[in-house]
Amino acid sequence: MRNTFDKHIHIVSFDIPCPANYGGVIDVFFKLKALAERGYKIHLHCFEYGREHSPRVEAVCESVNYYKRNMWLGQILNSIPYIVKSRISESLIQNLLKDDYPIILEGLHSCGVLLDKRMAGRKIFVRAHNVEHDYYQYLAETEKSFRKRTFLRMESAKLRRFEPILAKASGILAISQKEYEYFKQKYDNVYLIPAYDGFDKVDIMEGMGDYVLYHGNLEVSENYNAAGFLINEVFKGSDVKLKIAGMNPPKHLVACAEKVPNVELIVNPDDEQLQNLISNAQINILVTAQSTGLKLKLLNALYNGRYCVVNDKMVEGLDVEGLCYVANTADEMKAVVADLMSKPFDAEKIAHRKSRMDDFYSSSRNTDKLVELLG
Repeated sequence: MRNTFDKHIHIVSFDIPCPANYGGVIDVFFKLKALAERGYKIHLHCFEYGREHSPRVEAVCESVNYYKRNMWLGQILNSIPYIVKSRISESLIQNLLKDDYPIILEGLHSCGVLLDKRMAGRKIFVRAHNVEHDYYQYLAETEKSFRKRTFLRMESAKLRRFEPILAKASGILAISQKEYEYFKQKYDNVYLIPAYDGFDKVDIMEGMGDYVLYHGNLEVSENYNAAGFLINEVFKGSDVKLKIAGMNPPKHLVACAEKVPNVELIVNPDDEQLQNLISNAQINILVTAQSTGLKLKLLNALYNGRYCVVNDKMVEGLDVEGLCYVANTADEMKAVVADLMSKPFDAEKIAHRKSRMDDFYSSSRNTDKLVELLG
């Protein structure tokens, strides 16, 4: 094995982390950048299944290896969760065995590595993006397709049984306080490293916008259900314009939006377009039915958007006093939106947001903790 005293690290990602356009890969990509800026030479290992190889990622890393994800549906019948089984790769193991650099496995998805006896004794950290079995159970409860719902329920049960593999890791890097508290009750060496979002300063436009924005990955039931709620329960019949932006909305959401004249659906915006939508909105409204992780879209809205309206599950366990307006029912949201649409976001409000965000979140502090753990 080669000398390990240089600052080298392996990171195993469940997906190619660029474009950084949904929660999990946003955290991966900006963690890569933060570690590279601290002098780490990153050896990235990505599973590919639809996203193109990324020059932006390759520019950040010392090396990048791509592995085809094995999407054979017969693996659904295996006792190992499909999201794990489809990412088990002998080529990956062989590359990791070439040295003894520390390893970060991104998500339970990548933890097939921990099943391999050849990896015993390595310094391996797992980035816990969610309590995965809870997340999959929630997706099952909100999924409209019987076939997908059945798969998600099966996967949730398998993930619950598989999760104790985390005991083999050197440490678990929880993404939010809620996840930290869950894992701390069950495992040793659990550390809170909040999500990376790529923003390190508040950059908000003064003045007013003329619309409310909801954004998210609209392929996921959590998000398309939230969008449908906003359309039908909050903005239908209103004079306020609602823009909904996100990836691959289902047909039923497209049809729903087309029926409401003050709603505009923006499909698959690129990074620049999405940031412009966030910055120019009068209000960013963020709604979820499940409190999992530190929502990266919340951080984006707080760093770059004007007013932020959320429900309590979006900010559960977080001190957002002075940062967000919390509303839970449709009537509460209508009232808050009506009040805020006529109020400019001025220099005083921007200064207040800056002062609160310094305490609320710091990617630099996150990286300090991570570097200390990696040694």
